[in-house]
Amino acid sequence: MAKTKKTEAVVNNAVPAGYVPTLKKLYRDEIVPKLMKEFSYSTVMQVPKLVKITINQGVGDATGDKKLVEVAQQELTLIAGQKAVTTLSRKDISNFKLRKGNPIGVKVTLRASKMYEFLERLIRISLPRIRDFNGISEKLDGRGNYTLGIKEQIIFPEIDIDKISKILGMEITFVTTAKTDEEAHALLREFGLPFKKHNN
Repeated sequence: MAKTKKTEAVVNNAVPAGYVPTLKKLYRDEIVPKLMKEFSYSTVMQVPKLVKITINQGVGDATGDKKLVEVAQQELTLIAGQKAVTTLSRKDISNFKLRKGNPIGVKVTLRASKMYEFLERLIRISLPRIRDFNGISEKLDGRGNYTLGIKEQIIFPEIDIDKISKILGMEITFVTTAKTDEEAHALLREFGLPFKKHNN
C-alpha cells in the first residue's frame, strides 16, 4: 500500500518517555476514588479498568474496488494514531461476489497511551462535531463492554473532507474489566463519554 507522509508520521510517532496521558491521570486520581465510593469496593483492584478500544470499519464496496480498502486503511491510521490492519473475509459469499480471504474492511486495536489519547480526542473534539448531537446510547452488551456506532468518518478532524472518496461509518468498542453493565457505564461516564441523560 502506498503510504502518505502523514500516515507514516502517525505510525512512527513514539510516545515520549515518562509521558502520562491526561485521561490516565484522571482515571488514577479521580475516577478510581469515585467508583470505589459509588460501588463500595474494598480494594482498588476491584475498580473496573478500560483495557482496550477497537475500531472496526467495513468497506462494503471493497469487492469491486480494492483501492477503497487502502484509502480506508490510511484514514483509520490517521484517526487512531496507530497503523490500521486489513480485515479479510472468512468464507465465500457468492451473492456478494465475495471470496474467502478478500479484504472487506480495516480495524485497529488501541491500548495504553494511544487508547487514552484517542478517547480524549473522541470525547472532546470528534463527538461534538456530530450534527444535532444529543448524546450517545446507554445500551451496553451485558458483559461490561460498549460499542459506539459512528456514521461518518468526517467527524474526525484528521480527515480532510475535500479529499475523501467515500463516506464510511465505523464501530468503536470499549472493552472494560467491569463485571456488570452498570459498573462499565459508570466508568465510561466518568471518562466523559456523553451518554444521553434519559432514554427516549
